[in-house]
Amino acid sequence: MKKGSMGELRIGRSHRWKTACAIALLCTAAVIASPAQTFTNLVNFNGTNGVYPYYMALVQGTDGNLYGTTFGGGANSGGTVFKVTPTGTLTTIYSFCAEGGCTDGYNPYAGLVLGTDGNFYGTTYAGGANDNGTVFQITAAGALTVLHSFSTNVDGAFPYSALIQATNGDFYGTTTEGGSNGTVFGTVFSITAQGTLTTLYNFPNGYTTAGLVQATNGDFYGTTFDGGTNHSGTVFRITEGGRLKTLYNFCSQTGCPDGANPLAGLIQATNGNLYGTTYQGGGGGGSGDGTVFSITPGGAFNTVLSFEGSGASLPYAGLVQGNNGVFYGTTENGGNGGNGTVFSITSEGTLTTLHTFSIAAGGYFPYGGLLQATNGTLYGTTVYGTTVENGPNDGTLFSMAVGLHAFVKTVPTSGEVGAAVTILGTDLTDATGVTFNGAAAAFTVVSGSEITATVPMGATTGKVKVTTPSRTLTSNVSFRVP
Repeated sequence: MKKGSMGELRIGRSHRWKTACAIALLCTAAVIASPAQTFTNLVNFNGTNGVYPYYMALVQGTDGNLYGTTFGGGANSGGTVFKVTPTGTLTTIYSFCAEGGCTDGYNPYAGLVLGTDGNFYGTTYAGGANDNGTVFQITAAGALTVLHSFSTNVDGAFPYSALIQATNGDFYGTTTEGGSNGTVFGTVFSITAQGTLTTLYNFPNGYTTAGLVQATNGDFYGTTFDGGTNHSGTVFRITEGGRLKTLYNFCSQTGCPDGANPLAGLIQATNGNLYGTTYQGGGGGGSGDGTVFSITPGGAFNTVLSFEGSGASLPYAGLVQGNNGVFYGTTENGGNGGNGTVFSITSEGTLTTLHTFSIAAGGYFPYGGLLQATNGTLYGTTVYGTTVENGPNDGTLFSMAVGLHAFVKTVPTSGEVGAAVTILGTDLTDATGVTFNGAAAAFTVVSGSEITATVPMGATTGKVKVTTPSRTLTSNVSFRVP
């Protein structure tokens, strides 16, 4: 894999692994027909409102709107930050390269993360004081502050991935290049909300395009696309202090049935295991259309599914676990015409194709991941839109209702007794009660999409529930009380 002039990951479609699978068990992984779904194309990007939403997943704000980025387009052709209502009304809140020399950055590949302060944090691939990319903060109203400009041989360069906010309040991320080992391999870093950056690790080989996830044990986990003993990527664990351990080397078996070259990061599921995807592998003889895998925090690896022969192939993005326990994701290829799919998969490996993309309608090539908003609906993007004859060809934003019910989400997902917590949801205006694993909490209704609460005495790790006159909404993950 190589990078184009603007840093785009270019993996030639004619060179992808397509030979027959030699591992029969993996190739015959269960695939079931798709039930009825409601797919809606909400937004066509057209240059003015942005171009090419690449590897990002949307994030929900405290106002109930969804926020994201486009790689290009906008007022200065340097990309945008936008907000969109759940029904598809899009507003550009910032156009990059608004400052002389593009010191505010440009070309954001990744999406945003909602901080506990209610602001959003993200990265740009290019621009900044050294033209090596930036870390920025932006308010919901569009006020942007550059927190850090990367410098190639000092602290890394060209970040592709989104940030995460750790339990200590700092943000963590990766760069694809730079660092003390030269201009090839990249770094892992932390940065405070005030912009103090610390390089935690310089990769000696094998760069990463993925972000990190913090597990409940406090450590961070990630993947590298390249490197490792088989030069096919790795899964690693890194501590808050920067001690890194490789947990798994992909393509460890003849023919790579375990997968190869993960582009996306990991999620920690409700069962405690980590789940992810590989872009390639999963077939025999060095072929394959990618895999879904799980790995325990200690490093016990399992291939959940090989996409070879499934009708879906080549997942750029990672997974999201719905509040029904099922995983959801996208593939860049497969489906009718090879334009990509939305799929669901159980932890046992049962795959369901939920939607196949079409060039003529609804966009194609979904590179980014999915978001399940608190209304229960899935949201995502495609890099390309409808054909030029039928409209803009600069990407789309879509929703997909798959029968999942509404829930609430806490920001952060852990905290001690007395800590302030933001609860995101839908139709919360008339809330009558909030509990943390059964312990009643003091709370304030800020809006129909936001409640603030205090972790009460007696709270233990478990689900947060919000009671309204018509229903009880449960958090999608357990809130952890240390």
